[in-house]
Amino acid sequence: MSLVKDILSTYLHFQGIGRVNPIPLSESFWEEVAAGNHPELEQGRLMSAFTFSEPWAMWERHPAGEELVMLLSGVATLILEESGQEQTIQLSSPGSYVVVPKNVWHTARADAPVTMLFLTPGAGTEHRPVGT
Repeated sequence: MSLVKDILSTYLHFQGIGRVNPIPLSESFWEEVAAGNHPELEQGRLMSAFTFSEPWAMWERHPAGEELVMLLSGVATLILEESGQEQTIQLSSPGSYVVVPKNVWHTARADAPVTMLFLTPGAGTEHRPVGT
């Protein structure tokens, strides 16, 4: 049995009790989370990674705490919005990261494939469409 896993297909839930539980990724995972079907994720932090090649369609924020956003490959622009002001942050070298403050709206843009890693507080992620 191999101990090696892929963060692009298995998320990790870091619990406050010193445990890490793998969560296999499914097409409906984020809809299930939004519907409240994973209450165990309300505590601790969720580590995930995504590959994308176009701007996100949504803004998000995390009222429960700060989020780590780390570039693994490619080039991405992270946009933070606080008090009606946007701050643009370019991530262009693997390993570069931003800690998004608690409750700050953020989104990302890319024009070519980019992979980013996220360590997100478990409770209450909020979303709104880009352009609002």
